[in-house]
Amino acid sequence: MYADEFERIGKRLFSEHLVGGNFGNISIVYEKTGFFIKRTGAYLDVAAEPVFVPLEGEVPAEASSEYRVHQEVYRKTPHKAVVHAHPPAAVALSLLQDEVRPEDSEGRMFCPVIPVVSGEPGTQALADNVADALVYAKLVIARGHGTFAAGKTLDEAYLYTSLAEHACRVLAIRRTFIRP
Repeated sequence: MYADEFERIGKRLFSEHLVGGNFGNISIVYEKTGFFIKRTGAYLDVAAEPVFVPLEGEVPAEASSEYRVHQEVYRKTPHKAVVHAHPPAAVALSLLQDEVRPEDSEGRMFCPVIPVVSGEPGTQALADNVADALVYAKLVIARGHGTFAAGKTLDEAYLYTSLAEHACRVLAIRRTFIRP
């Protein structure tokens, strides 16, 4: 279930260089009892059956190492899908700022402020910080790690992921034109 949809979104993430190797993950809510998530070590652009993770109870060993973040997002927010990627410009900017304020028109319109949160990958601290930010936003950057975007669908979460990288690239390019 959802393997084709995961592969389709995964291929888009790869084609835009928002993920590399077997990094990043995708999840989608299933019947309010849990969610399907990418298998640990699986490539996003290759068809593979996702793993079901319950909101409460034992988590299968095959689930992505970031299952805690997805679990907390679904517990604390109304979001139905999450995309986690490693867009290079967004990751780089997260090392310098506590929030990103896009200056391009789409960024200002859809995500006027992108919070940057801390927490080591795969930890409950990261899960709590990301979920708390996604209560009020559709997009957050985990400092030095990557973006977590949420929405009603995987397509919506993917679009916010792409928007984050575009906004951060625009900010980086703009800064190259500023003279001291």
